[in-house]
Amino acid sequence: MNAVTYGPFPGGWPRSFAADFSQMAAAGFNAIRLYEMPDARLLDAAAEHGLKVFGGLEWGQSADFFQQPGLYSAAAVSLVNGLRDTADHPALAGVYVGNEVPADLARWMDPLKVRRALEELITLGKELAPGLLFAYANYPSTEYLEPENADFTAFNIYLENEPAFRGYLKRLHHIAGDRPLVISEFGIDSRRNGLERQAEILRWASQAALDLETAGMTIYAWSDRWWVGTEVLDWDFGLTDRHGNAKPALQRLSLKSPIPNLPPPYFSVIVCTRNGRDRIGACLKAIRKMDGGGFETIVVDDGSTDGSADFVEKNFPWTRLVRLEPCGLSNARNIGAAAAQGQVLVFTDDDCEPDREWIARLRRTFQEGIFAAAGGPNLPPKPRTWEEAVVGAAPGAPSHVMLDDEEAEHLPGCNLAVTKAAFDAVGGFDPQFQTAGDDVDFCWRLRDAGFRLGFVPGAFVWHWRRPSISKFLGQQLGYGRAEHLLLAKHPARFSKRGDARWQGFVYGGGPVRVMADSIIYHGPMGDAGYQAITNRMLPLRGLGKNFDTWKSRLALRAVKFLQPRIRAWARNRTIFLRPESPRKPGIPGPSDEFAIDSAEGKERDYFLGILLHQGWKAAGETDAWDVEKPGTRVLMATERGRGIVKRTLVRVWGLETPSSLRAILEAG
Repeated sequence: MNAVTYGPFPGGWPRSFAADFSQMAAAGFNAIRLYEMPDARLLDAAAEHGLKVFGGLEWGQSADFFQQPGLYSAAAVSLVNGLRDTADHPALAGVYVGNEVPADLARWMDPLKVRRALEELITLGKELAPGLLFAYANYPSTEYLEPENADFTAFNIYLENEPAFRGYLKRLHHIAGDRPLVISEFGIDSRRNGLERQAEILRWASQAALDLETAGMTIYAWSDRWWVGTEVLDWDFGLTDRHGNAKPALQRLSLKSPIPNLPPPYFSVIVCTRNGRDRIGACLKAIRKMDGGGFETIVVDDGSTDGSADFVEKNFPWTRLVRLEPCGLSNARNIGAAAAQGQVLVFTDDDCEPDREWIARLRRTFQEGIFAAAGGPNLPPKPRTWEEAVVGAAPGAPSHVMLDDEEAEHLPGCNLAVTKAAFDAVGGFDPQFQTAGDDVDFCWRLRDAGFRLGFVPGAFVWHWRRPSISKFLGQQLGYGRAEHLLLAKHPARFSKRGDARWQGFVYGGGPVRVMADSIIYHGPMGDAGYQAITNRMLPLRGLGKNFDTWKSRLALRAVKFLQPRIRAWARNRTIFLRPESPRKPGIPGPSDEFAIDSAEGKERDYFLGILLHQGWKAAGETDAWDVEKPGTRVLMATERGRGIVKRTLVRVWGLETPSSLRAILEAG
């Protein structure tokens, strides 16, 4: 998606959208983002020019909408009214239910409550318009507010340094989990930076969004004309000036990046199967459709008795077929590698369907020469039954383990590419692993040999999970047996209880978001521009709207209870699990709250400065308050409207009386 923000403008919408929309389409844009809900006139004009529209829910999100519940109720009413006549319009693609709840207010209101409030708006929107996409436009200061039920992850980012921008996009892919990542705002002010610098920054940013596999990039903004209660005259973020003339940036955007037929290395795609006749056809059809060229396909039949080999030979003659007596998955993979002609070996399973850009994305990584092995996500397709939905949301699926935003500790064998040189250097897969565990052992040995494993977010495969709960639990039993072998071979990598000691984080598939026991790194006094989050466990995938019933929820709870115990029993004959990490201690409730109105627009930073000047101490980066002195703690947040007047909320814990504190702050 190539999008640009449009409006709000002084005086409202223009009489005709034709000039703007035709210019957008000519520049390569295919979508526009609004900060209000569109009417039929705008949608009709967008449809005429081939543009999709993402509306924006306009409401009082920059105030404490729990203390003022009418603000939140008005948001729901606005969503209902906004979708009443336009939900089925072919030009309307989706709705942003919010945009950048201020970090200090999110902290004031309780991040978990804010996230759930956003999710309720998304749920309402999906009930009203199930054919639309819904998301929340987040930003780095509140990474933790990602809604669980959004259709995609959206972030407003303003980073003017290319390496930092590219690095943050890699981080956001992990925050997004399985979901597509959309940059919902990126822009640069030409008034302060100049037209040429604006053009250059927007050029490399739009190219980076393509290179790093985002699902969409939204340029802020179409025009320098901008209205937020008053006309903004000291910022010029537009691709066009205040008279509608194009700036240099409009001509230099990188909006199209077809995957080229890149030069070597040559790849060998290796698919091992045993009795996979019902699965492997879809896998090979997906491989046949892949872009980029420069690869061969080898199918290794590991002693199938269901006619798999004959099926492949008859229907997919372009593959190289290797028939074996039953010998186990590791042996089959090693034999496939021995038959391969490529410099890079790429392994997947017969129940996977690679994306058409899978090889092309991997090739770019190997051309950089940093990593000896690489892989991407393995995503469960949309469930067809309630049991598939439960299995897709359960723990225990094949997962990558990340050391940081780029380097992996482990890559599942269903999406694993490795140079032939590195494969040979560690001796391939260990034959003792017959059905599972081979990829874990292989990745550990690669790292022990000094090789690095890379993660490529856009190089994904669709991986069908087990079709029933009983088969899934049977798979977990097999995983536990494989872990028993791993424990014997790599005892130092396991705890005394038999749990694997990963250095990195195990990917859970769900978006990273605030949970009941999360630790949020707000920065001193809550002022960090990038506020990270640590969860005891990474969030898992949800059940999905169509199968989120009492029956599925009950079954999922049962599976979450049984899955780790089944694996523990198969691994070391115990069902006892390690105790949960203690929850962070809470703090006693506040003694009082009050608000200070400032006609001059003074905000929390000003009032915090008063207290710091008087000797109060700044709180730590994970504390739930801003400043403290012996016996008293204080938290502040500023509500923001469209005018100059600002209201700062003050919460007090401890000995200081609210009246005395108010007097200190108001006196300045």
